[in-house]
Amino acid sequence: MLSFLGKRLLATLPVILVVAIAVFMIVRLTPGDPAAIIGGNSATNEDLDRIRAQLGLTQPLWTQFATWAGNVLHGDLGFSFFLNKPVVALIGQRIEPTLSLAIGTLLLAVAIALPLGTLAAWRMGGWLDKAVMAFSVAGFSVPVFVIGYVLIYLLAMKLQWFPVQGYRRIGEGVGPWARQLVLPCLTLAVTYVALLARVTRAAVSEALTEDYIRTARAKGIGERAVLSHHALRNAAVPVATVIGVSAALLLGGVVVTETVYAIPGLGQLTVDAVLNRDFPVLQGVVLFFALIYVGVNLLVDVSYLFLDPRIRY
Repeated sequence: MLSFLGKRLLATLPVILVVAIAVFMIVRLTPGDPAAIIGGNSATNEDLDRIRAQLGLTQPLWTQFATWAGNVLHGDLGFSFFLNKPVVALIGQRIEPTLSLAIGTLLLAVAIALPLGTLAAWRMGGWLDKAVMAFSVAGFSVPVFVIGYVLIYLLAMKLQWFPVQGYRRIGEGVGPWARQLVLPCLTLAVTYVALLARVTRAAVSEALTEDYIRTARAKGIGERAVLSHHALRNAAVPVATVIGVSAALLLGGVVVTETVYAIPGLGQLTVDAVLNRDFPVLQGVVLFFALIYVGVNLLVDVSYLFLDPRIRY
């Protein structure tokens, strides 16, 4: 197990390096001058040159990258150009809303998609299977912001069941915190329910054709046990893969939802950094998302050892 983890960790180092170089170069080569935004319309060329020198933007790109990478290795992601705060502190302030939204969405999606996909595979060709497949197509086709606005109109404005926008921290009470997250989680969950239900249906339907399923039924085992303890368990590897990828994508895909619901999370921080050309914040957030993505994929790899005993490390 330790050797397996060591190999996987070593394999992630080149990925992190490539991501760091790519995000640094893309951010720095994107049109837009932070000095012009900071200086405003009244700034002279001399003022802009002085601001660029203060921000370290007059140095060669390789020097800027070496300085930034060296600081990152010491846990320092730099200071925001506009907020004048450490990027690590800004991420720490915004991580709770994003994690709450991502974890809540994933739990909701898994709780809905696994039973739907399993039942659709069990009744393949029936009305439930057709309904699940139709929902999957619709879930992939409708943009997230459209789903968000529809839910706001129906559940928040018409029925007034939930708040329209905003976020309440969990320290203010679990009830207000959960109530504020219902609409955003439902909005994001639609796409992931469609994805997970489709993958679960395919994996379970394939498992139901195996000999061990016929053997279990011949022994008189009930259909519920056959589905949950035999078919779904043996279909766990592809399903776990999609769940892991979805968990990683959720953290990086909350930008639209956080904007629609005015949630002060990492997605909103990223949007503000792009608009303000706040290079350190944008680099730090993207690198943080990359580390989360790599970490989640590492957990998925480790889970294979427990889900399928045929896999060896």
